[in-house]
Amino acid sequence: MADAMLSLRHLCKSYGALTVTDDVTLTIPKGEFHAIIGPNGAGKTTLIHQISGLIPSGSGHVLLEGEDVTRLPLPLRVRQGLVRSFQITSILPGFSVLENVALAVQARIGTSFRFFGRAAAEERLNAPARAALDEVGLADRAETRAGLLSHGEKRQLELAIALAAEPKVLLLDEPLAGTGPEESAVLIALLQRLKGRITILLIEHDMEAVFALADRVSVLVYGRIIATGTPAEVRDNVDVRVAYLGEEVT
Repeated sequence: MADAMLSLRHLCKSYGALTVTDDVTLTIPKGEFHAIIGPNGAGKTTLIHQISGLIPSGSGHVLLEGEDVTRLPLPLRVRQGLVRSFQITSILPGFSVLENVALAVQARIGTSFRFFGRAAAEERLNAPARAALDEVGLADRAETRAGLLSHGEKRQLELAIALAAEPKVLLLDEPLAGTGPEESAVLIALLQRLKGRITILLIEHDMEAVFALADRVSVLVYGRIIATGTPAEVRDNVDVRVAYLGEEVT
């Protein structure tokens, strides 16, 4: 695919005799919102770990805009534009909301971390950090200590941190996990605004959100992709219904 932003080629990961991801091959074009769904234990989070560089793959390749980044460690993949958010919110609770995002900007531009307190006051860090906070709807919480945010606001902050890294591909691991209906609605609306502007790969158990957001959906079962298609095609796929969706989709 000429306009491929992210390509996975025969990715595998095993722990002893247990195969967690098995020959995963997938191409995601630039600007696509792609979701991966599957039952618990299907290997979804392990796959995101492999793509992001958090864990090495046993075999296979990860390509970003055609460039093989398989051997790059996580920080260098981030520098290349492959950025992820975590299933469990990962922020610095003792720092302000603005400082959390400014730290991500600092990491992107490659300046020293030794004197972060002083560096966080620099406008070259604050300006893009404030822009990211405005994007996710947290501009009025910039000076609040991050640990005081609600769960949903922490998810918004995590997205701001990811956006501050200027991703080409944004990897989202269950961003709606643990959120209530109102918080979920805020996050879904935010992701809807990002759709088409950034290539997004989403793992999410909320099927209503997945089918509302995704351009295409891949179904991972026992470490293998058993189907890829539009939300409508996946809904109607008999193998998917039997393996995963069952009565959840009518």
